[in-house]
Amino acid sequence: MGEYQKLIAVVIGMFVLGFIMVGVGKEGDSPDVIAERTRLLTFSSMQGMASQKCPVAIKNKTGTEVYFPTSNESDKDTYVTLNYKGTEKGDKFKTASCTLTLALGGISKLVIDDEVVIDKQKIMSEIK
Repeated sequence: MGEYQKLIAVVIGMFVLGFIMVGVGKEGDSPDVIAERTRLLTFSSMQGMASQKCPVAIKNKTGTEVYFPTSNESDKDTYVTLNYKGTEKGDKFKTASCTLTLALGGISKLVIDDEVVIDKQKIMSEIK
């Protein structure tokens, strides 16, 4: 066998080995691993939605554009809360808290300077 043929055989062997490793790796996911991946995907989606919707809601109410929350809270399953603090350089609010709840969809509670702007849980309880 020539050097060229040996090189081709090694490359083909590496591809076959790679396909086998990927196939074996995909087979072995336990239900716990799948559940954890789902939980992380849910949390990531909630965090992303809150990061998009909360700054817009705060700007609509106060006229001040916010970029990054100063802190956040979450149980990583059902809700995420982003907290913002206004700066002294012209911001029209001191504190803002925006909660996104998975069950209610979208912003479920928005509090700016201790004034409740949105409270979907209160609205939902009044409807029932």
